[in-house]
Amino acid sequence: MKQKIFTFLLIAVAGLTACKKLDNLPDIRAYDNQQIEAYISANGLSDFKADTTKDGSGTTGMYYKVLTPGSGDTLKYADKVSLVYTMKSFDGKYVSSDTINNHMNDFLGHLTANNLPKGLQLAIHNLLKYKGGSMRLLIPSRLAYGVNGFGSGSITNVNTRIAGNQSLDYYVHVIGDQNAYDDLVIKNYMAANNLTGYLKDSADASVKGHYWYKVITPGTGGIEISEFSTVTTTYSGNLLNGVAFDESAKTTATTLTPFSLIEGVKDGLIKHAVTGTSISLFIPSVLGYGTAPRSTIPANSPLRFEFQVTKVE
Repeated sequence: MKQKIFTFLLIAVAGLTACKKLDNLPDIRAYDNQQIEAYISANGLSDFKADTTKDGSGTTGMYYKVLTPGSGDTLKYADKVSLVYTMKSFDGKYVSSDTINNHMNDFLGHLTANNLPKGLQLAIHNLLKYKGGSMRLLIPSRLAYGVNGFGSGSITNVNTRIAGNQSLDYYVHVIGDQNAYDDLVIKNYMAANNLTGYLKDSADASVKGHYWYKVITPGTGGIEISEFSTVTTTYSGNLLNGVAFDESAKTTATTLTPFSLIEGVKDGLIKHAVTGTSISLFIPSVLGYGTAPRSTIPANSPLRFEFQVTKVE
């Protein structure tokens, strides 16, 4: 009997000790705040503000720094927004820094349905507020992907999974003028890759966007290309991060009709190509696939094409 009482007392003491240890653990708000403050210190970040927006029993716990103020009407959840962003987890195991691939066009209130974190949606609405603005944002894990994390595979794999309870470091730009943004992206790409000799043209007076073209090899003449011509060509299509979305046509001749092509390519071939022409085109999203993602092409993507026209009928 004494043995049983002694055993029971040991179990009770162990239980009380465990409870005491659990009581000393920080709750998720305190944990996230500790991680964010340590991250700011370790990375020498300055001028970040704590978000004071109320969230349940406290504030959101986000820290932010507005880089470029926007303008116009304040954003509402019912507004369509075009975003460009980068992101990394605090542990550095997940990094997504490709601003060509990281595009999103949707209603502000629908961003979480596209797997973007709740904290980003709240910060755009409450803190950035206007189109044309950009900010850097530190999102606590409870407003990111929580205890379950995000993605698939082992948490040790780079860029396959965000571990549970990971806070996130975001840069986000809400585009105000898509045409101006696309034109800047194209010009920056040409400058970075030492591409010269490109000229600017407009497809249609009713469309604000302009495309860039360069005739690499002048054609031999013959039948002019019209909307309903049958054009035999090899060509390549790429995003401005080098990802090919139409690579098979680079080596295999194909026939196409300009009428069925995106506006920028149609106009570029009709105005500046004939049989024998090699031409390079940079197309802004308004003259490309616009706001709708298409296979591997994100929304609002400027595009690069290279055409070699071998025959026109």
